[in-house]
Amino acid sequence: MTYTGAVTVGGSADARELGPLTITKLQVGPMENNAYLLRDTATGDGLLIDAANEADRLLDLIGPAGITTVVTTHQHPDHWQALAAVVTATGARTAAHPLDAAGLPVPVDIEVGHEDTVAVGSSTLSVVHLRGHTPGSIALAYEDPTGLTHLFTGDSLFPGGPGRTTGPEDFTSLMDDLESRVFGTYDDKTWFYPGHGNDSTLGAERPAIPEWRSRGW
Repeated sequence: MTYTGAVTVGGSADARELGPLTITKLQVGPMENNAYLLRDTATGDGLLIDAANEADRLLDLIGPAGITTVVTTHQHPDHWQALAAVVTATGARTAAHPLDAAGLPVPVDIEVGHEDTVAVGSSTLSVVHLRGHTPGSIALAYEDPTGLTHLFTGDSLFPGGPGRTTGPEDFTSLMDDLESRVFGTYDDKTWFYPGHGNDSTLGAERPAIPEWRSRGW
């Protein structure tokens, strides 16, 4: 596998061929956000996770094949600066959790909650609601037929710990959801793709969970 997930702003995208699905990662904008283009190889259908910034680069990545859906993982502005431009150019539907929908700059066509699904061609992504970074933060899980899970975590989980929260209650909520809905559901081989920075696996991060709890942020 040549995919590493190590991308930089202004640099090339990194693509991962899974057979039924291709995942392409691009880093954009002053806050070094990751955007992910998922394309179903059987149908050519495309889905973008987080139209974060640099609409021109995202549209170049999407190309003439287009996309049908843009999923926004949460309402923080660094994750949707290019959303309106991408939707206007592609005609794609928008999807987000209802608790964060009002914070987005365009109407949300598809409101998704925990254990709902989002289709990209003949492939399916499962929605994981992770409460704490924002009320409506979501992750998206793709179950590869080979047995490997690919999890797009937004700003809820990074290599090294959970995403930022603003108080003890939100921190506890996020950690509880990460432990039950992520680490308690998916195995150590699960590869996760965060909203910023490099990727990791759940197995690499799992031993640090007690440290994260004691750290308290």
